[in-house]
Amino acid sequence: MLILLGVAVVVVGFAARFNPLLVVVAAAFVTGLAAHLSPLMVLAAFGKAFNDNRYVSAALLVYPMVGVVERAGLQERARSLIGRFKGVSIGPLLIGYMLFRQVTSALGLTSIAGQVQAIRPIVAPMAEGAVEARDGAITEAARHRIRAQAAATDNIALFFGEDIFLAIGSILLMVGFLASGGIVLDPIQLSVWSIPSAVAAFAIHAARLLLFDRRLRREAKA
Repeated sequence: MLILLGVAVVVVGFAARFNPLLVVVAAAFVTGLAAHLSPLMVLAAFGKAFNDNRYVSAALLVYPMVGVVERAGLQERARSLIGRFKGVSIGPLLIGYMLFRQVTSALGLTSIAGQVQAIRPIVAPMAEGAVEARDGAITEAARHRIRAQAAATDNIALFFGEDIFLAIGSILLMVGFLASGGIVLDPIQLSVWSIPSAVAAFAIHAARLLLFDRRLRREAKA
């Protein structure tokens, strides 16, 4: 039972808001030592796991690239570009992105956009620019609310869209879990029944975005 101390380290570390990477490494070492492994053996296990999954880690190379283009002025260009279109409003803009994100996620293209790749450098600045072009200068509180809505739009579209793709991990996990309880289902059955949830989530959040857009209009006129 001592090997479960690693779980306690993770819980305490995350609750104390320590660096996640350091928490995971510390938990691994605690678990390894409790299992009578030497520090070198634990380190070797880390190296083997990284080597076996190196192609997954290659996707992380996009993060420094996004940082470079942000430093070069990508956010400012996105904000100024959307500002040229006076008729664009934040509600339809984020609804359009949500539709794109949900459809591509349903096709299995979950990495084609996201918080790092799209929301922070492009979508959120464009949403801010659309509001500024229509209402003028916005407060810092409104700016953070706009960014939060942009981030929420991506999360909702991905969460409900990816389950439509029958080869996604969440679908396969549910199929395996149900099979262990004697309930045998094909992945396509869960995927089909995910469509109504995705449609409902799209409609509900689209309505929330339109109400948020209207609220910003009223605040600008007040």
